[in-house]
Amino acid sequence: MPNRRALTRYAWLSIAAAVVTIALKGLAYALTGSIGLLSDAIESFVNLAAASVALTMLTIAARPPDDEHHYGHDKAEYFASGVEGTLILGASIAIAAAAISRLLHPQPLQDAGIGLLISALASAVNFGVASTLLRVGKKYDSITLEADAHHLFTDVWTSVGVIAGVGAVALTGWTRLDPIVALVVAANIVYTGMRLMRRSVLGLLDTALPAAESVAVERILARYRGQGVQFHAVRTRQAAARRFVTMHVLVPGDWTVQHGHALLENVEQEIRAALPNANVFTHLEPVEDPVSFDDVGLDR
Repeated sequence: MPNRRALTRYAWLSIAAAVVTIALKGLAYALTGSIGLLSDAIESFVNLAAASVALTMLTIAARPPDDEHHYGHDKAEYFASGVEGTLILGASIAIAAAAISRLLHPQPLQDAGIGLLISALASAVNFGVASTLLRVGKKYDSITLEADAHHLFTDVWTSVGVIAGVGAVALTGWTRLDPIVALVVAANIVYTGMRLMRRSVLGLLDTALPAAESVAVERILARYRGQGVQFHAVRTRQAAARRFVTMHVLVPGDWTVQHGHALLENVEQEIRAALPNANVFTHLEPVEDPVSFDDVGLDR
């Protein structure tokens, strides 16, 4: 498993990008007075807070197992994406409130051209950082970096929409189009926030591995079933980058301990090869003993 602490440098990259884009988008709003550009700047403040939380949680997740956390601290990453989702929802409320006020009391825009150029530069910064975070997050199974990347991509598409809206206002003179675009931005942000929060909740609830990974485990077990070996109480869960697979393996009672142990080693090794960062726990039982079938459920 890769050194999780090394991933914190990407959180620092996200923090730096947030600071830069806050300055650029704030300047764009100051020049134009566009509520759409203001909504874009507010989301960058959320990016900064989210990146700071990501840095903290990645640092915690990198800690090794200890006397109080025998399975490590990997689940800390779910708190990062959960907090980020909550911050996104808060930002959407602030954006919507500002947009409704401007919709009721429209104002003309100033210096739209230079404001849009500055906003486009900020979006380019976010796009480059988001691409990096997503690539690294997928490579190392970091839900924190993936969440931050998706958030930044949402910011990019938000900025594209705002730029288009402000440009349309500048061309048509219809000032209410600016707050309307901001409301669309807020709705899009709500969707992203809810999706991030849902993923975090599912992780904290020990949701089973994705279907494709569960199928990969089942394919491995199917080959052994053809040799007369049985399996039950097969359970899976994921804690950020770490996967857990547990099962009971039923073999003929006259097998030697060495024979049974060799089988378990082979099963575990194949599953670990199929699933990155997998911890596999097996329990050997005699297939002829009725007691072996009394512990199929979670509670015996």
